[in-house]
Amino acid sequence: MNQHDPQNQQYPQQPNWGQPQQQPGWGAPPPPPRKSNTGRNIGIGCAGAVGLLVILGIFGAALGGDSDDKTSKDTTAAATKDSGTGAEKSEAPKKKEAAAPESPIKVTAKETPFKASILAQDANYTSVSVTITNNSDDTIDVNPLYFAITDTKGTKHASELAADENQIDTVKLAPGENVTGAVTGKGKFTAKTVTYTDGLIGDSIRADVS
Repeated sequence: MNQHDPQNQQYPQQPNWGQPQQQPGWGAPPPPPRKSNTGRNIGIGCAGAVGLLVILGIFGAALGGDSDDKTSKDTTAAATKDSGTGAEKSEAPKKKEAAAPESPIKVTAKETPFKASILAQDANYTSVSVTITNNSDDTIDVNPLYFAITDTKGTKHASELAADENQIDTVKLAPGENVTGAVTGKGKFTAKTVTYTDGLIGDSIRADVS
């Protein structure tokens, strides 16, 4: 009969709780799973797409600005051209009106000293030497009463008869003839023009006094 020695009895080995446990039949513990890079790749792709869109937007804005500037310049140039054309049209010289035909009777006048006749009341007169030339085909009448003098202030003076001893004669002028004599007005003034009226009710011809 075998007797068991309580001192020699073997007990199962207890696990050491501070050490990792190994199961029988298993190898080394599996390595921890790798972190997926999918999220990071997606983020980078989105950032690249956004950047591309921003760059395209900048180029598009630049091209659009150039187009707008060109359109604005073209519009401004066209407006300026149209405006210039309008100005040229508005400033185009108007057709000159047909000038009145020159009278065949020529009148010239110039200043001359007053020479009192025996009929003059005093020396308070002003005389103008006038020459009438008939270049028409008809005979014309010349008479001191057919003349008037206008002074530099616009006052018209009727002709005074027999005041100046060189008074223009009362004659008929045939075509090609002329006559010279003094036309006199009452008072002292500066003569500006002399007007001759053919037959009192005919056409008037004005000459500047030189």
